[in-house]
Amino acid sequence: MKPHRFKVFVITAVLLFQFGMLLPQSALAWTEHPLISYQVLRVIPEVRDAKTVNVEDLDTFLMEKEGGLATLLAAEEEWARQNLAYYRPLPEVLTFKATGTPADIRERFCHAIRINPDSRFGLYLQIVPGTDSGGRPRITPDAVTFLKNTSDWKSTTFVELKAGEMVSPLDVMTTASDEPDFGLDIGLYDDNSTEFGTIYGFGKQPFGNPNLEYSSQGPFHMGYYHESWFVSTFADFVNQTYPEYRIHLYKTLSTYAFRTGHDYWGWRFMGIGLHYIMDLTQPYHTTLLPGVRDIVLRWINYFDIIGIGDPKADAIQLVSNRHTAIEKFQQAVLQEAYQANKPDHPLLVTLRTINVCPAWDDSLPRDLISERSHAIAGKMDEIMEETMPESWVSDPTFELGTSPELDDIMVRIKQNGGEQAIDRVTMILKEILEPLSGYMCSYIYSIMVK
Repeated sequence: MKPHRFKVFVITAVLLFQFGMLLPQSALAWTEHPLISYQVLRVIPEVRDAKTVNVEDLDTFLMEKEGGLATLLAAEEEWARQNLAYYRPLPEVLTFKATGTPADIRERFCHAIRINPDSRFGLYLQIVPGTDSGGRPRITPDAVTFLKNTSDWKSTTFVELKAGEMVSPLDVMTTASDEPDFGLDIGLYDDNSTEFGTIYGFGKQPFGNPNLEYSSQGPFHMGYYHESWFVSTFADFVNQTYPEYRIHLYKTLSTYAFRTGHDYWGWRFMGIGLHYIMDLTQPYHTTLLPGVRDIVLRWINYFDIIGIGDPKADAIQLVSNRHTAIEKFQQAVLQEAYQANKPDHPLLVTLRTINVCPAWDDSLPRDLISERSHAIAGKMDEIMEETMPESWVSDPTFELGTSPELDDIMVRIKQNGGEQAIDRVTMILKEILEPLSGYMCSYIYSIMVK
């Protein structure tokens, strides 16, 4: 390679790395996952018709099965090392061991699976609009998460559970499908200013702002598996993601809990695993810059080389705004459908329809789920640009994530493009979510049907 070309390649690689570090990540893939998961789970007989289970505290489960979990998690670590190319191995000092000590059992478990040890793992249910809470006492979002910003759940109903009471598996799984967004994957990197992040061995956060609370969970909830050669080569950070790790981990834990008679945790771990599958159906979680071709990205980097940084900053802001807009629309349109008791709403009908339930394979998250999501990203981004208010999707000086306009998202879209705009965004959401029921039933059957 000629020296000047090598220099350009190096500069391009550095700029793309900086691009990733500056990239603001939306907090969630889908906002309020139970609005989606409930519709799918209620039509899967093995979930819908399952007998109620006994609510059990996490520490009780961990202490009773401590020895078996030590063996199980050792095998899980070996699987990850053998099957995940970008996996950072668990430091030996964090290996889960059966010590018989209840005082630190939860911390040892959290360290061994490398999640935030401040995670509450409380006993609660997240109630979708129009369903029965069973008269249980309501609790606030800060009772189930340590997050400072809980605005995404300001209209959500949470109720308290007690150890020993009986609860429906449908409710347990629906609730658990949102749990990873309550902080399980936050603060896990060296540069996240957490004590545990410095010992977990994941290194520095590969993309996003390490100083922002939600940003640090991005690499565990996103899978950029199908970017172009140019991006994956010069923006190596896109390869350093971990949804496959989480999906397999919680599948393993769920299977073990069921096998050892701890059905409550079997259902709950399975619901947690479903969260990451759902995240990979969100195109902004599988595509770095939807709608931006390689040639445009190269020009953006070229402008940076010569000192013109505005195109890069503008692209980042516009993608961030569109990401936020589709998530908030998804939450608002589904909440409206539930509250108005519209079971025939096209999104609800789609979620309840299982056309194909493929046999589960550990390659599905990468080779099927994220591939389809990535393929539809450009189309979705184009529709966002054509239907959303111009300031939201075309003005790089506007920050949608902190704008009060989000509280009236449906009204603002109607004002911008009428009912036709609502219908177009609804239809692209329908297309995006159409295969999700099949993915979810596949994961569930891989655990339950032996």
